[in-house]
Amino acid sequence: QVQLVESGGGLVQAGGSLRLSCAASGRTTFNTYTMGWFRQALGKEREFVAAITWAPGRIYYGDSVKGRFTISRDNAKNTVYLQMNSLKPEDTALYYCAGNRPPVGGGYSTLPEWYDYWGRGTQVTVSS
Repeated sequence: QVQLVESGGGLVQAGGSLRLSCAASGRTTFNTYTMGWFRQALGKEREFVAAITWAPGRIYYGDSVKGRFTISRDNAKNTVYLQMNSLKPEDTALYYCAGNRPPVGGGYSTLPEWYDYWGRGTQVTVSS
């Protein structure tokens, strides 16, 4: 139904910024999907970062990134973004985008198992 491809990762110094993109392709009603960002550091569990819904269009962030990261979407381009500011070494991880068409409008989850579609990830490394 849909393929997700992340881009924009790289190496950045602490305090710097990156913008990640997640492009969706294939036949999909992208604008109806809840989209999320997760990250996973080596040897650690996958962690919820942010999500954005279709209806009513609400945004959610994990506690560790509130005030620093911003999730947005451009449905006309089938793309979701994650603007990452004030990066810290502990933000270092493989960042994944994920999507799901929620059973009810505006639904989301912080649990990775809730999402049906995943990209392969893009690496973000923050040096001190």
